[in-house]
Amino acid sequence: MTDLHPFVAGLPKAELHVHHVGSASPRIVAELAARHPDSKVPTDPEALADYFTFTDFAHFVEVYLSVVDLIRTPEDVRLLTYEVARDMARQNIRYAELTITPFSSTRRGIDEKAFMEAIEDARRAAETELGTVLRWCFDIPGEAGLEAAQETARLAVDLRPEGLVSFGLGGPEIGVPRPQFKPYFDRAIAAGLHSVPHAGETTGPETVWDALNHLGAERIGHGTSSVKDPALLAHLAEHRIALEVCPTSNIATRAVATLDEHPLGEMVDAGVLVTINSDDPPMFGTDLNSEYAVAARLLGLDERGVAGLAKNAVEASFLDPAGKRRIAAEIDAYTENWLAR
Repeated sequence: MTDLHPFVAGLPKAELHVHHVGSASPRIVAELAARHPDSKVPTDPEALADYFTFTDFAHFVEVYLSVVDLIRTPEDVRLLTYEVARDMARQNIRYAELTITPFSSTRRGIDEKAFMEAIEDARRAAETELGTVLRWCFDIPGEAGLEAAQETARLAVDLRPEGLVSFGLGGPEIGVPRPQFKPYFDRAIAAGLHSVPHAGETTGPETVWDALNHLGAERIGHGTSSVKDPALLAHLAEHRIALEVCPTSNIATRAVATLDEHPLGEMVDAGVLVTINSDDPPMFGTDLNSEYAVAARLLGLDERGVAGLAKNAVEASFLDPAGKRRIAAEIDAYTENWLAR
């Protein structure tokens, strides 16, 4: 099979499921850890590889929250956000919807307005200096309960930054039922935000149904277990409700046993609109380019097939129509030029 890595590296891409803190590179995590020496996070970038080896999803959440605890000042927020955009630009990511958990920062004492100013300053600089367009999804950390939900909805609606487009729900699924968050999603949707909760990653397809029926989900984060319910797959396909698929993440958190067992192919065969994403890339030892290469292998795709996956993400994004047309045209032009060499 042709090595698609060179093609993927230059391919213009959009990413829809990638976390703010979870995108911190080892270099940035080590720098933040050195700023805050009371943390248990290693300050040696090489030692972070061992630190980011997870035994299960619960252990992943524990490690993730220890990195969250390194984000303590508006300056930390701004540094992280801009450096994430820099890493995206290196991969030719033209547009990304970055999932941010403001509650995790404001409850640690960062002023909420200063937090908003920090992410917005980084967003504007990234677009001007790097050519990468960022938009935000504010998500509820499910493990923190309804207090976090209420606060996240307030921050999203009352302090809405210019780049905010959607409202999500992350964290553990087991023991955190989706329906209880309905009032907060209702408020966000009424304010014009899109609904993009995680569901069906470590629980069954009933969690995806709950996200659709109670939270008004327009896309589903992960949705891995959807393949266990043919009626659900048919519903997702009919209504063009995209799944934000993150293959390497699913293996790292033990949501799926091995890549060869990943249900990506079943999703595609059922006609579901799938997008490829990296989730928490440095923590999982991956990036979006690597995830496209994984998907290409699992699906047996050539360059045009990979370009089609990239256009899926553009279609499923909340970018304005003109922006979607622009990036789709970039993907087509790049692919045709590559194949004409």
